Amino acid sequence: MNAPPGPAQPGPRPPGHPAARSGRIGVLLLNLGTPDGTGYWPMRRYLKEFLSDRRVVEEPRWKWWPILNLIILTVRPGKRGRDYDKIWNRERNEGPLKTITRSQAEKLAAVLGGARIEVDWAMRYANPTTTERIVSLQARGCDRLLLVPLYPQYAAATTATACDQAFRALMQMRWQPAVRVAPPYYDDPVYVEAVASSMRAHLATLGFEPEALIASFHGMPQKYLELGDPYHCQCQKTSRLVREALGWPADRWHTTFQSRFGTAPWLQPYTIDTVERLAKSGVKRLAVVAPGFSADCLETLEELDMENRAVFEAHGGERFAYIPCLNDSAPGLRVIEAVVRRELMGWV
Repeated sequence: MNAPPGPAQPGPRPPGHPAARSGRIGVLLLNLGTPDGTGYWPMRRYLKEFLSDRRVVEEPRWKWWPILNLIILTVRPGKRGRDYDKIWNRERNEGPLKTITRSQAEKLAAVLGGARIEVDWAMRYANPTTTERIVSLQARGCDRLLLVPLYPQYAAATTATACDQAFRALMQMRWQPAVRVAPPYYDDPVYVEAVASSMRAHLATLGFEPEALIASFHGMPQKYLELGDPYHCQCQKTSRLVREALGWPADRWHTTFQSRFGTAPWLQPYTIDTVERLAKSGVKRLAVVAPGFSADCLETLEELDMENRAVFEAHGGERFAYIPCLNDSAPGLRVIEAVVRRELMGWV
């Protein structure tokens, strides 16, 4: 009598099957995003995705949909495309945020080394998408995943929406990796010292001493703070800690908020108003830094270094300096590496 057949044995896994390789750890750097081009249609696609995000614009759909689709997406892509064109990386045909984030991931991978860790990067809006990079990491055998939003300060419109997008991707996966999310690092001593040391080095090259220094953070509607978003408080703490690390006098240090959009009140004081006020008051030498950005982008390279510079000079200012973000510099990589190594404890 023949013995009953045993359980079927699985055949070889296809290369992309998550079981083909396992036991690896994925580290995914997440940033905001950049359009795929500066023309009208790439800009329109990018702005539509960005401004349709309910974390970014917390207005009722019935109210926001006609404003967005009938007004903003008709007028704004052309203007925004011209702004992006001023800072566009023509060699790679991409925005600088994409260039820098890629380099951060590549340098982090080189530093972490080891056969178990895979480092990748993704954008919340446009490309490369969060979904495709998570799928790619799993195909490379990552059954554990560390999400690293590259926002020093937490905000629902940045950190939370980046995580939302990752969780949407995970919802579609049959075999989900174990997941961790790196917390904001707005008061991390490694981060504070990196910003301070970068500022010291840049200020030493200017050939002039600023009479005032502005720490400019991306703004948000005032009502988001009133609803409980911790962003404003974290920005203020970052600014204070960096000022103290530099030993800069409090009366010459200004914490401001930029990139206001729409007519509702946003976090104040506004950067551009402060720049104008300082120039009109007789300040001739001004430096601006953006400690809320991990990489230079439209809001720093075009808005701060071009638009705000022009306002300062138009109202009597003479010497203006924008201090670059940490980007993929050695101090910047130390910050990302410190955050990642801390959050990988127990896995590595």
